[in-house]
Amino acid sequence: MQQFIYPAVFYLDGEETKVYFPDLDISTSGESFEDAFLFAKDLLRVYFLYAVNNDLDFNLPSDFNLIKQKCGEGQTPILIDAIVTSVDLREFKKNSK
Repeated sequence: MQQFIYPAVFYLDGEETKVYFPDLDISTSGESFEDAFLFAKDLLRVYFLYAVNNDLDFNLPSDFNLIKQKCGEGQTPILIDAIVTSVDLREFKKNSK
């Protein structure tokens, strides 16, 4: 089992809540904060399933306080985690063929 914890920045864009992972340059969104949070967790998990499965390099997470300092008005940083298990990787490999 591997756990990945990365800072994400949440912000409103019109009616949508957007989420951006600055260290990975990936983003998602949802109709509510709760949806965006769940989509962000799923995105992070899939990102690392792909990266681990393909032995890809990825950026290490930045210091949370540094991300927090860089946030502007209306932006909220939150730590998001993703867990990748050996079972997840086997299923991912099976479904990727």
